[in-house]
Amino acid sequence: MPDQMRIVFMGTPGFAVPSLRRIAAEDRDFNLVLVVTGTDKPRKSRHSSLEPTPVKKAALELGLPVYETDDVNSDEFVKAVKACRPDVIVVAAFRILPARVFELAARGTFNLHASLLPAYRGAAPVNWAIMNGEIRTGVTTFFLQKTVDTGNVILKEETGIGPMENATELLERLSLIGADTVIKSLDLIRSGFVHPVEQDSRFATKAPKLTRENTRIAWDQPVRRLHDFIRGLALKPGAWTQLDQKTVRIFGATPASVQDPDEAGTKPGFLRAEKDRLLVRGADGWIEILSLQVEGKKTMDGGSFARGMRHAGEPPVFS
Repeated sequence: MPDQMRIVFMGTPGFAVPSLRRIAAEDRDFNLVLVVTGTDKPRKSRHSSLEPTPVKKAALELGLPVYETDDVNSDEFVKAVKACRPDVIVVAAFRILPARVFELAARGTFNLHASLLPAYRGAAPVNWAIMNGEIRTGVTTFFLQKTVDTGNVILKEETGIGPMENATELLERLSLIGADTVIKSLDLIRSGFVHPVEQDSRFATKAPKLTRENTRIAWDQPVRRLHDFIRGLALKPGAWTQLDQKTVRIFGATPASVQDPDEAGTKPGFLRAEKDRLLVRGADGWIEILSLQVEGKKTMDGGSFARGMRHAGEPPVFS
């Protein structure tokens, strides 16, 4: 039997955990010599305790050595990776690595990306694929090179996007598909039968980082685009709008048919309560809000908001 392949794994969020667990389970073939992840962060609560990353939690459960860093350019980090003598470095939702790190792997460093590259290069591929109304997506493994998300492709795995599927649900599915793809990629590298394919940048599209500016809802769009936009940002960070100068995050919505849909003078963003349904006017019809959170309050269903709206006088407008 050939010697085990020495692997350094780098990742931080839950998306990376299935891949880590799959590699660890293949202990006859792969030797996970180090797991690299981000440092512990403060919990989102009143308590001051720190929260380890999902990857760190999984690595400790598996009894694997962990190295935490938020500075992948430090000499200390480079020395730590070099000391592991990695055959392969596997990256899944981690930081952008400098060449002096990813070139330390004798047989290459590859990344698991949640799109069918070259489509949706960037920080938020799952979100933008849904927001743009795509019906298919997938995962790609590719060898790292200096320009982000442009390296030669090892494998792609394609899957459909459900018409009501949101970004959180799709990301979870892709993490499982991705774990299989990571193992297949490692097997190809180990066997020597890997034949990377150059990306055709003519077909590249971008998936930039999500910001407050690009996650705000513009209600003067067709209902289908509003639906895709909202589910593409659910459950995190959540598409947002404003009501009486307060931020309202919307986590679930669906196109709706209503009575008397062509009300004269109704403008996009107009809210309507109908039989315990919360409806909002789009450019060409109505969309039902299923789940939302008004700034300073807990998340509630659209029906609860609609019932409260009936007693609030003049119907409000999202802006």
